[in-house]
Amino acid sequence: MSLFERFRNQEKGQEIFVVVGLGNPGKQYEQTKHNIGFLVVDKLAETYEIPMTKLQHKAFVGSGIIKGKKVLLVKPQTFMNLSGESVREIVNFYKVPQERFVVIYDDTSLPMGQIRLREKGSHGGHNGIRNIIQLMGTDVFGRVKVGIGEKPSGWDLADYVLAKFEQDDLPLMQEGMDKAAQAVEWILSRGMQDAMNRMNQRQKQPKPKQQEQPKEVEA
Repeated sequence: MSLFERFRNQEKGQEIFVVVGLGNPGKQYEQTKHNIGFLVVDKLAETYEIPMTKLQHKAFVGSGIIKGKKVLLVKPQTFMNLSGESVREIVNFYKVPQERFVVIYDDTSLPMGQIRLREKGSHGGHNGIRNIIQLMGTDVFGRVKVGIGEKPSGWDLADYVLAKFEQDDLPLMQEGMDKAAQAVEWILSRGMQDAMNRMNQRQKQPKPKQQEQPKEVEA
């Protein structure tokens, strides 16, 4: 039995939604593709004036109101591959059922700047989601996936996701972050099904851009 199932009938106090953005802590990882979840959470925190300075449950957290709902914004500080450790502590503490739990993260299978919402599914090779599924005991929870584009031929996947965005990519990524933040707002105000119907629209995939082989990156 998953943590979500155990806590479904044990809720206390005001309902709270938990919105988790995945990434890696540290200045060397700021503005990298793998940190798009952090960036979207930062955008929500700025828009709704929610301080993200409190460190608890191995994460920076901030609580506030978004679209009339009490929300806990979360940025795990365990490094990506151990994201589930922080998430598990938060779910344990707040007794959050899966319908009030959303994870925002990068996806190399989507074109840059495109988003996709899901209620459940496999980790798709994303190590942060893999760890959350493993430690939570379920793959049923909300996801807002933000496309960072497929890795170019000749690149190592770790090098690609840990690289910063090219200057030419920034407008697309800003658009993607805006849409991801809007998706979270829609989930909170109307529910995941309505949000998926509204946001999961087909978009024409741009032609991949040729990029030079990167220098060796320390992972």
